[in-house]
Amino acid sequence: MSKRIPCVKAVVTVALLAAAGWASAAEAPQATPRMKLGAYYFAGWAGKSAFDDGTPENAWAKGMPTHYTKKLATEFAGRTPVWGWRDDTPALMERQIDLAADHGVAYFSFCWYWHKNKGPIDVQAIADDPKHVPMNLFMQAKNNSRMEFSLLVANHGGFEIVGLDAWKQAADYWITLFKHPRYLRVEGKPLLVIFSPHGANKEGLAYLQDAARKAGLPGVAVACCGKGTPAEGYAIKTAYNVTPKGTWASKQSQRFPYQTLVESNIQAWQGTPGQPYIPVVTQGWDRRPWEGLGGLGPKGSTVSWYYDKGTPAEFGETLTKMIQWMDANPALVTKDRLAIIYAWNEIGEGGWLVPCKDDPDAAYLKAIRRVVRGK
Repeated sequence: MSKRIPCVKAVVTVALLAAAGWASAAEAPQATPRMKLGAYYFAGWAGKSAFDDGTPENAWAKGMPTHYTKKLATEFAGRTPVWGWRDDTPALMERQIDLAADHGVAYFSFCWYWHKNKGPIDVQAIADDPKHVPMNLFMQAKNNSRMEFSLLVANHGGFEIVGLDAWKQAADYWITLFKHPRYLRVEGKPLLVIFSPHGANKEGLAYLQDAARKAGLPGVAVACCGKGTPAEGYAIKTAYNVTPKGTWASKQSQRFPYQTLVESNIQAWQGTPGQPYIPVVTQGWDRRPWEGLGGLGPKGSTVSWYYDKGTPAEFGETLTKMIQWMDANPALVTKDRLAIIYAWNEIGEGGWLVPCKDDPDAAYLKAIRRVVRGK
């Protein structure tokens, strides 16, 4: 999850998707889900690559989105989605909705970004930001009744919401989105996840609750990624992703087994009756396509450890363990048993579910369906 830019249309090969066996199951009878499982949605596959400058040496970037890199074009080309790298058309969003819903994914949590950094709201900039294109397409999709959506407020560096006035402006804006009929609710309250809880404004979150009630809502279920207390305004806890301690510390590209990643996620499943937890499964973590030469920017982004990708069966086992933890701790989770996966399409960071060249049959999504629906 990071910065991205402008939007170019792409062509979706629906015939290819149908040929791969992903026809919509909208009319098929569905088993009762064992949890309400979502996936974080990263909008880095719209806009224009900074390397798309018309030069021969950067011909690989022509027509490519903001977070496409030379490494994704070469040594990590197996991660290429079956429909290509762009996700900024209505047809493709509708296909993704069907694909997710058919396999037991109940909602997308879209990354949402503030404008301008540490300044007042800029409504036009928010509307024009290609990072919000997929969410806007979801809200307009003809088949969005099959899923729900929510916001993950990415208030990290470059997109910080600072000061009470800015948080009030953000709250007023979010409430307009909460009114969408497909917005995800927890016991009637719209769910809002804050990426950096320490960066939030306590009075601003209190204003959000008051403004929501004045708008006819019963309040807002605010969740924090990491440390945050009910007294600070956080009714729920969760995470964006979970990686083992030390992943970032050495700033070295060191390899670890998938099970190490799994164990760190299991350890993070901790809630209380007063602050339930939305458990997260980090599907993968391998940022090498964005790191170093050939990565994001001239020198690439910060280097971290990376983890072997589990097989679909191993991934399914991790989801099963999450359900077992929820079954054993009903007072520590939300009443509707919300859970979430990192991520639907964090392809550059190594966490993704979308079918790709290395997984053309959507084996990871099929693993979800087997666990969530028992088939």
